[in-house]
Amino acid sequence: MDFEYSDKVKQLLERLQQFMQEHVYPAEDTYFQQLQEDRWGEPAIMEELKAKAKSAELWNLFMPDSRFGAGLTNLEYAPLAEEMGKVLFSSEIFNCSAPDTGNMEVLAQYGSPEQQAQWLTPLLAGEIRSAFAMTEPKVASSDATNIETSIVRDGDDYVINGHKFYISGLMNKRCKIMIVMGKSDPENPNRHQQQSQILVPTDTPGVKILRPMTVFGYDDAPEGHAEVIFDNVRVPASNLILGEGRGFEIAQGRLGPGRIHHCMRLIGQAQRALEMMSRRAEQRVVFGRPMSKQQSVREDIAKSACEIEQARLLTLKAAQQMDKYGNKSAKDLIAMIKIVAPQMACNVIDRAIQIHGAAGLSQDFNLAQHYAYARTIRLADGPDQVHMMQLGRNLAARYGAETE
Repeated sequence: MDFEYSDKVKQLLERLQQFMQEHVYPAEDTYFQQLQEDRWGEPAIMEELKAKAKSAELWNLFMPDSRFGAGLTNLEYAPLAEEMGKVLFSSEIFNCSAPDTGNMEVLAQYGSPEQQAQWLTPLLAGEIRSAFAMTEPKVASSDATNIETSIVRDGDDYVINGHKFYISGLMNKRCKIMIVMGKSDPENPNRHQQQSQILVPTDTPGVKILRPMTVFGYDDAPEGHAEVIFDNVRVPASNLILGEGRGFEIAQGRLGPGRIHHCMRLIGQAQRALEMMSRRAEQRVVFGRPMSKQQSVREDIAKSACEIEQARLLTLKAAQQMDKYGNKSAKDLIAMIKIVAPQMACNVIDRAIQIHGAAGLSQDFNLAQHYAYARTIRLADGPDQVHMMQLGRNLAARYGAETE
């Protein structure tokens, strides 16, 4: 098993790291200051950074299909996503932010030529943003077959009715399109063929955004997480993706890369937290000597480094298996990393907060907001318990079938 990066990836990573040092880290304060002026708009500095990223040919790095992007494998993309993860908003600078990445992959893999021309092209260009609408407040959406939103054929249209929440990206003023998952055939005896996915422009009559949801008090502007009602929303039948009853299939194809991308970014966040706590420990004097002289602080730093490296290696192994054998064959490793990485990031960032003292909870550092993101990913794209349930089932069946 060889995780040595190719010369191509090493060069990309070096260019990305240089870009982050020269342009992104110095822009952090400016970005959040400008965001206060218009919570759901795009800070001016973001547009400037995007233009620079395009010029530097650091654009659409996530896209494995070379027709649409960099053509990198999951393993090749991993160190780049980790680097971008160190700043909460930096993935967007390179057009590599969720949920746009997953939506672009869906359109690239499953979309019709007309759907690609209308929606994929402007998404790839970074001209618009998008959202993916699946989670519902009235049912346990960790089981996607529970969703109740209806997608009903009516002549040349589909009519959509339902209630969704925590729809990431929908609050953004530049969000122009949603991929909505609902039931088009609720009586189908196969529970995994009841669902469909359909494209819904955000300005369609009947789309009613009720409020932004918060995460530990953060509104995650400018993307946000919307609660939304679909009230007799009518769209052309040509907006259906792939075909009726294919929604669950599309979701499974979308979630594999999406899950591991989150894990890659979380490793970057944890790595930055480790670097921050190490600097703090060296510079902060407590009881007459630097904190780094305290045994408990040294242990926190050491444990964090070990846990980050373990998660990094597991992520790389999962990425390699996805590349070699496909997402389905790598499902157990994807489940493992989805269980491990968010919890690891929560633990490491929590230690960094503790070492920073009260300041670690404040707006003067990014740790509290990073913790909120890491904690969210323990639920997003499937909660820990679902991944553990499915992984445990698979392992029990595999090893239970073996004879001694």
